Amino acid sequence: MACGLELSDDSMRKELMSMELRDLVGGEVESIDRDVTIAAAASRMEKAGVGSLAVTHEGELIGILTERDVVRSVAQGAGRGAQAVADWMTPYPDSFFPDMDITEAAEWMLAAGYRHLPVVDGGTLIGMVSIKDVLWGLTGQGAG
Repeated sequence: MACGLELSDDSMRKELMSMELRDLVGGEVESIDRDVTIAAAASRMEKAGVGSLAVTHEGELIGILTERDVVRSVAQGAGRGAQAVADWMTPYPDSFFPDMDITEAAEWMLAAGYRHLPVVDGGTLIGMVSIKDVLWGLTGQGAG
């Protein structure tokens, strides 16, 4: 038992192992246009309480902007945040299907250093899963 959590119950272990990314997405996806300034994007992230924004153009996922990108822009002197999101985003990020098991998602996150996974179903962005969401799912604490 660690941190008050014990996974010895086989039924709980099986339930967690069968959880998929679709179980962790819900609500509106926070997205932004590629031409918005980094400063405006950072403000939007803070206001929404998220660590990443999907960058879309005409409804298509064309990038992801994360808190790491915002920090990098500041560290490299992005001119008071006046540069466009397109200059700092990760273009065409890996995206993940809703039926991916959360254990596999956690392995991807660990191997690639990802903190946010865009979840796409039939070409449509349906959610953004954070490392925190995956940890909630893996520990049985519920997504939030």
